[in-house]
Amino acid sequence: MKKILITGMSGTGKSAVIRELGFRGFDAIDTDSDDCSEWKDVPVFGDASGTAVEPDWVWRENRIARLLDDHFPEPLFVSGCKSNQGKFYPQFDRVVLLSASTDVILDRIQRRTTNSWGKSEQERALILEQIETVEPLLRVTSDIEFDTGVTSLDEVVDALVALAGDDTRL
Repeated sequence: MKKILITGMSGTGKSAVIRELGFRGFDAIDTDSDDCSEWKDVPVFGDASGTAVEPDWVWRENRIARLLDDHFPEPLFVSGCKSNQGKFYPQFDRVVLLSASTDVILDRIQRRTTNSWGKSEQERALILEQIETVEPLLRVTSDIEFDTGVTSLDEVVDALVALAGDDTRL
């Protein structure tokens, strides 16, 4: 059974993709929930002293480990973008990055109604910072990338289904 992680910055379409995979009948888990994620103090990236911590919305590692260890008869799709997700990369068959231009991301975040994150000026500034600092790290650890600014939702989902080796539901 293939396990595929769908990751990317806020506003790249992770929620829409994972929702569509669920509609098509796949095991599709959005980890941006209290069940899968929690606020936790983590070391500040780049802190030379190693003592500074800040709160971060990270995966509940015991729950993600259990999820990935469980047997699923068909492909499992997991979406999320958390600072501790790299610990689980060896358990995924594929890591797929969703990306889009900054203009597309900011427009989507402004228009979306399912998630309030990114509406404030401070949150938008953080998103812009993460596009510069986090997205390049995701890019080098991903197997494949889809630009959701130019690729339709159906095309991305069809490609993910094909990657999982289950094109019976394309």
